[in-house]
Amino acid sequence: MKKLILAVIVLVTFASCQEQKIGFVDNGKVINDIQEKKDIETKYDGLTEAFKKRADSIGQTYQAEYQGLQAKAARMSQSKQQEEIQKFQAKAQQFQQMMQAEQQQMQTAYQTELDSVISKMKTTVEDYGKANGYKFIFGTNESVGTVLYGDEASDLSDIIIKEIDSKYKK
Repeated sequence: MKKLILAVIVLVTFASCQEQKIGFVDNGKVINDIQEKKDIETKYDGLTEAFKKRADSIGQTYQAEYQGLQAKAARMSQSKQQEEIQKFQAKAQQFQQMMQAEQQQMQTAYQTELDSVISKMKTTVEDYGKANGYKFIFGTNESVGTVLYGDEASDLSDIIIKEIDSKYKK
């Protein structure tokens, strides 16, 4: 019985003396270096550029229409001028609202896709930690973080990037 108790004490002592695996991830680096996020940014940069070109083109059309309206307005009565200008302003305001709504939809879609990437990062860190026996994996970034210093050997950022990219390629 004494040997059993002694064995349990030795086992508990040995287990408590073992070093706990602790690592950290630079959240900003991981998010910015994930291929999926880069692809999302490229996609939305293209969409934003196309949106701007279309908006500029339509804006130029409205500008030309307004100049034509001004030229015609000089030959109209005061009440007819006001009526035509109000019609044009209503049309221009409707265009602005449509463009703002489209821009808002694009921003919402971008944020949704970005949130998905962040969620994948968190899941990958959790899965990696569990699979490799980590007790803690902290997160840090340039502005705020829970790790003020970490040994480079404990930085799991590159490993997590590779894990996420390999899943993304599939």
